[in-house]
Amino acid sequence: MTQENQEINFSFVLASSVHDMKNSVGMLLNTLADVMVQYPPQNANHAKSYTVLEYEASRINSELIQLLSLYRLDHDQIRVHIEEHFVIDLLNEQLARNHELLQMKKINLMVDCDESLIGYFDSDLVGGVINNILVNCARYCREKLKITAQQTSQGLCFSIEDDGPGYPEDMLNASTFAESRTSFANGRPHLGLIFANKVALMHTNKSRQGSINLSNNSSLGGGCFKLFLP
Repeated sequence: MTQENQEINFSFVLASSVHDMKNSVGMLLNTLADVMVQYPPQNANHAKSYTVLEYEASRINSELIQLLSLYRLDHDQIRVHIEEHFVIDLLNEQLARNHELLQMKKINLMVDCDESLIGYFDSDLVGGVINNILVNCARYCREKLKITAQQTSQGLCFSIEDDGPGYPEDMLNASTFAESRTSFANGRPHLGLIFANKVALMHTNKSRQGSINLSNNSSLGGGCFKLFLP
């Protein structure tokens, strides 16, 4: 067996293992949701424990989904399905996925999106990006999150702002989010940003491509993530 074949087989085995882990974590999340309904928190410490459990499980699940998606993208197993969607429906779906987490963290969530706003995008891929950013913001924000969707000169823009400490310098410096800029040595591969950037680039309109942008210019005083779709 050649070295190339060994690498291919290993990547396939790894992807299969990630798929199985993703399913297991999904079952854990569903079980945790049932437990929280049957046994509501009795005090602040109990509620905090539930919040930590749900956040960490959601974060692991999100990263496993992104790993699997990146594998499929690199092996041409995912095709972009650009269709017309009401943007508010996409946002509501992701908010529903994270309802318990946001509620347990007592986060004040603001949504600014015209209900008649229409966009052309792959709802599964874009929904995955929005979900990942929401889960991360739920960890780092203090008490406020704001999601905005609007048409701009650069196309449809999804903006997620928080009132947390802002994005660290190494993330702001890696504004192109190319894999070559990713640092695995310091334990910060920025997997979510790589995934978001790939999804953005897969959305094209004539000569224009989608893009993402990070800054600490949030109107709430923290970080601001933007996804542009042409």
